[in-house]
Amino acid sequence: MGVIRFLCGHKGAVALVVLLLALKAACDLALPVFTSQIVDVGIAQSGVEDVEVLEGYKAAGVDLFPMQMAYLGRIGVVMLVVAAFAMIIDVAISFVASRTGASIGRDLRRRLFARVVAFSDAEINRFSAASLITRGTNDVVLIQNVCMMMLRMVLYAPILALGGVVMVMVTNPQLGWIVVVAVAATFAVIAVLFRLTLPRFKIMQKLIDRVNLVAREMLTGLPVVRAFNRDGYEEARFDDASARLMRTQLFTNRAMAFMMPAMMLIMNLTSVAIVWFGAGSVAAGSLQTGDLIAFITYAMVIIMGCLMMGMISIMLPRADVAAQRVNEILGTEPSVGDPQNPVGKGESGEARGARIAFEQVSFRYEDDSEPVLTDVSFTAEPGTTLAIVGSTGSGKSTIVKLIERFYDVNEGAVTVDGIDVRQWAQADLRAQLGYVPQKAFLFAGTVKSNIAYGDEMADTDDILAALAAAEALAFVEEREEGLAAPIAQGGTNVSGGQRQRLAMARALVRRPRAYLFDDSFSALDYATDAQVRAGLAAFAAGSTVIIVAQRISTVLTADRIVVLDEGRVVGTGTHAELMEVCPAYREIALSQLSEEELSCQEKGGAL
Repeated sequence: MGVIRFLCGHKGAVALVVLLLALKAACDLALPVFTSQIVDVGIAQSGVEDVEVLEGYKAAGVDLFPMQMAYLGRIGVVMLVVAAFAMIIDVAISFVASRTGASIGRDLRRRLFARVVAFSDAEINRFSAASLITRGTNDVVLIQNVCMMMLRMVLYAPILALGGVVMVMVTNPQLGWIVVVAVAATFAVIAVLFRLTLPRFKIMQKLIDRVNLVAREMLTGLPVVRAFNRDGYEEARFDDASARLMRTQLFTNRAMAFMMPAMMLIMNLTSVAIVWFGAGSVAAGSLQTGDLIAFITYAMVIIMGCLMMGMISIMLPRADVAAQRVNEILGTEPSVGDPQNPVGKGESGEARGARIAFEQVSFRYEDDSEPVLTDVSFTAEPGTTLAIVGSTGSGKSTIVKLIERFYDVNEGAVTVDGIDVRQWAQADLRAQLGYVPQKAFLFAGTVKSNIAYGDEMADTDDILAALAAAEALAFVEEREEGLAAPIAQGGTNVSGGQRQRLAMARALVRRPRAYLFDDSFSALDYATDAQVRAGLAAFAAGSTVIIVAQRISTVLTADRIVVLDEGRVVGTGTHAELMEVCPAYREIALSQLSEEELSCQEKGGAL
């Protein structure tokens, strides 16, 4: 099973637990022997009723009572010592098992997080964020708990059962068939339950993913839900997902609830059978009463071992499904990886600006989906500003994602300084780039920690300069805490425009060789847009700038504009050139501004 492989990395702990379990089993199996001696020697011999025998003891001056009490005392002390030793061993086993289980959980979370961080957007979309969170939390906890129970119970059960079988055969082999039948019945019950519940456990984990997905989507989009009065619809959608999970859980819980009564029935029937058939042996004198009691105890020990395995079977199928889901993540190789021999940091040239080129690039997000980009070619020269415009869905944002290598192209090549981005180490490539995403995201912390996220070595002066260039310094200084002003997760306590400007400052503080703005001016008013572009022109002098934008006013003064339509380049040139020769660009421009406004913008624009 998949859970077992996680224990293989802790062979030392497993070996120690097996040794301790063997000692504990020896102690547990020794106790019925002492019980048998107490009954057959300490109790039965004290009840001598033969008068002649008693007279013989008295004539010899022997008092049986003190002798019997002394014998019972010695056996009792030995039993207490053995029981205490078993308790100490059990505590040690619990300590080692708990520590090992916690270590397995820690290692799995670390490996999962490292793998997920290495995933490209393709893998994230394939598994979904909700499923990845479930696998890293709920599934790992299941595996951790079952590994701990396996060390404490599953390994102990066969040791105890095997020892019980040996003792049964030593005590009375003729009654061994009763134990065999009981064990067979126990495993039959477990097998039936496994067959019924294992498919349901697989479904259950997917339903948990679904519940998390619906809850996460509803909480993230709560303002939209309230704005459209869709509270009832979302509640019904969540109730449906929750009810489906409940029905599956009820089925598995009811099936597993049958196990304990079935096991107790088997144990009681076994006791009755042993007493029924053992009574004849006791009456015939071939079996002593103490041995019969010991035989019943050993039979219960064997059944208890099987019961332990049955109890773990409640969690094992679900944990095995969880292990498969975790292994699916760990076994998935990221589609975007580093080459074996990446180019060095300085091998691409020492120029301040980077030369970024698309060479007949074609790309689709899924193998069976429509192409997003088809035969796209253009070049952003060092130190220049290149703008990308086009209608919605034309592939503008995909351009930036391919430069950052969030995805790899299907055909053609994206190069930086003439070197295919697939030949770069991802860290070295992205160190050359300052990226501002379309949806600006800020982390929980402060203004300073968010800006320094772009460059952890940045000092206060660097941060203030980046904020000033992004026209964010004024509203930061207005806050009483200044750079220490708190930022909520996602930047929800600042406006959309402030969030975008802080995201720009985070990219600017790196002072990279190329800046990538993915429609990062959309939340700014026209005046602030112009001010930000003017500040960026001075701050980013010498660096390559690529701007994806919807507003024509944002790209008017770019050195070069690339026009996309349905994933194809339909025009390149300056604003004036495209207004003359590119109908698609002219249509976009005139849909936003009149010719007079375009003329004014062209004269007064910056960047």
